[in-house]
Amino acid sequence: MTTFWLCRLLRLCLLWLVATAFTSAVSAQLALPGTKAVVTTDQVRAELMAYAPQGVVAGQPLWLGLQLKHQPGWHTYWKNSGDSGLPTQLEWSLPLGVQAGEIAWPLPKILPLGNVINYGYEGTVLLPVPLSLTNDFRPTPLARQLSVKLRASWLVCRTECIPEEGEFALDIPLQGSTAIHRAAFDSALAAQPRPLPPSSNSHAKIAGEILEIGVHGLPPNLQGRQLEAFPELAEVINPSAPWQQAWQGDLWTARLPLAEQRSNSPATLTLVITHQDQGWRAELPVRGEWPKAATRAAVSPALQAALESNSAQLERQVPTTFLAALLGALLGGLVLNLMPCVFPVLAIKVMSFTRHAEDRRAHRISGLSYTVGVISSFMALGLLMLSLRALGESLGWGFQLQNPLIVSALAVLFMVIGLNLAGLFEFGQFVPSSLASMQARHPVLDSFLTGVLAVAVASPCTAPFMGVSLGLAITLPTFQALLIFATLGLGLSLPFLAASFIPALATLLPRPGAWMQTFRQLLAFPMFMTVIWMVWVLGHQNGVDGAGALLSLLLTLSAVLWSFTLAGRLRVFMTSAMLLVLGLGIWGLGSYLLPNAGPTVQATDPAGPTNIRWQPWSPGRVEQLTAQGQIVFVDFTAAWCVTCQFNKQTTLADVNLLADFDAKRVTMLRADWTRRDPAISAALSQLGRSGVPVYVFYKQGVAPVVMSEILTVSDVRSALNRL
Repeated sequence: MTTFWLCRLLRLCLLWLVATAFTSAVSAQLALPGTKAVVTTDQVRAELMAYAPQGVVAGQPLWLGLQLKHQPGWHTYWKNSGDSGLPTQLEWSLPLGVQAGEIAWPLPKILPLGNVINYGYEGTVLLPVPLSLTNDFRPTPLARQLSVKLRASWLVCRTECIPEEGEFALDIPLQGSTAIHRAAFDSALAAQPRPLPPSSNSHAKIAGEILEIGVHGLPPNLQGRQLEAFPELAEVINPSAPWQQAWQGDLWTARLPLAEQRSNSPATLTLVITHQDQGWRAELPVRGEWPKAATRAAVSPALQAALESNSAQLERQVPTTFLAALLGALLGGLVLNLMPCVFPVLAIKVMSFTRHAEDRRAHRISGLSYTVGVISSFMALGLLMLSLRALGESLGWGFQLQNPLIVSALAVLFMVIGLNLAGLFEFGQFVPSSLASMQARHPVLDSFLTGVLAVAVASPCTAPFMGVSLGLAITLPTFQALLIFATLGLGLSLPFLAASFIPALATLLPRPGAWMQTFRQLLAFPMFMTVIWMVWVLGHQNGVDGAGALLSLLLTLSAVLWSFTLAGRLRVFMTSAMLLVLGLGIWGLGSYLLPNAGPTVQATDPAGPTNIRWQPWSPGRVEQLTAQGQIVFVDFTAAWCVTCQFNKQTTLADVNLLADFDAKRVTMLRADWTRRDPAISAALSQLGRSGVPVYVFYKQGVAPVVMSEILTVSDVRSALNRL
């Protein structure tokens, strides 16, 4: 009977999980994720983005874009790359009736390297591409998304150059708004050069090996200022040769040397003129006769060989990386059995083994059902996370414990289980005796839902053991990503599954006896410890008022359960009174358990809230500090992450390590992910991670140094000494 009603509570818990996880996506249709939207290398993080604020509708804005985030010191190129380099190339695969326009190139920057002048981008740049719908676009009545694929190639350079490429896929919901990347597209479109109106005073004239230009119509506030000029067509002028410019009233003039190996002779010269972060586009008719042009240079054999070698190497690396991710998931699941957040659930299964020590068939059925529950739950969580990310939600692994309602529901569930194990009440007291036999009829469902519960509380603990595998899974095709989640579930359930099929392991369990009642009561305490953990997590999310509200409701719920153990009229009176008190408590205190219930007081530093060693992380803070020459150490953490708290109290509180940080003047930032924070989710995604803990050193000119999730003083010191 205990298990039957436990299953009912489990169903309520899962309904909380599904309902609250989908709340953030009520304005969008659910679309299955595409193959992958992110490709990450040591130099660049490339992401395919979509912007359709009115949905996929003819005549409404519909954009795709490839965002390139360069590591410090690296750059890619504009449509005219300058003296060297290659522009980024995009090859689209689109449904019938959908057409992609040209890249709307943002304003370039001059990238000098010795005597070589190139045009391109550093930092983060988005290359937007407009989509248009023709009359041939006729989605089926059941179609819910527009599927697009992209094959992109780019040349990324520092002092050396590396040709890279990636294949991307994305599903855009046909209905609803896709606008999670609105800011990125607004910024990229604002960085477009503004067209100048045609003017009879604007011209381009060939004078020997010099191109003389005059541009009329530029803003008056630019007069007398030095401007930059970028021809959109490559191999026309010499980017590295000195040139002259001057103002003649409101006419800006320049003398641009022609390229020695010029291969283009346009009748109209399209020129982008910039000043700081503003730009204008002028189309100038060319007067005069172009000198004889040189033969157009093709891609050098060395560069072509490098491109082909890079492509072949990428194809070889993908299977190897995927197999390594599967192995990491399996080992991570195995180690997860040792985590304290999993033990209370496994204790329930241990009790079932001792009750049926001689029933091997029941053991095998229980083991298989538990395994199916674990694997299917991990896959369901993975699919939910991938689906919401396809809709633009910034989620990471363990997202269910970022919602105070789910934390509260789990606290209630474990409180009820703990009180039952302690002997305060029996579920059979609440229902007619005719239902008591239903527990025996549903052993498979019992084990299955126990596996579901194990995943609900265990998933936040997985990131420390398989952060790389989970981070990779988010970028893989859906089938491969779900296979990683399934392998993680197999690792978690493997010890119990092995014990259910191998009699030698099962016989190690003691025979049933009077000790079982004592053992059952003992198991109540891990349940109460889990409740304490949940209350502590809620306190970090909704402050001390939220934690106090949850404790009050748990106390009232305990009184309700106690009242059911009474007899006669006293039971009726006390139960009615306690239920009334519980209802009033939910009505009065329930608001403190809602997401974003108000400001919270975080006390994540082990030295207490008065310690100013740790500063709060914020977007752009790392870049600001590293630009000043500082070394930055970031702790991505969460209150519900057990490993985070262990590392915080041990390694990150080590006196000698903190002295090393002080000696090198390391700025220490803490990114608290206890509550949902899209900015932190995006930062983790850039590092190839989807969960916490993550520890990173940042230094200007050096790629971020990501530490192991199981942090040791020696590892941190070693990484610090290498910076």
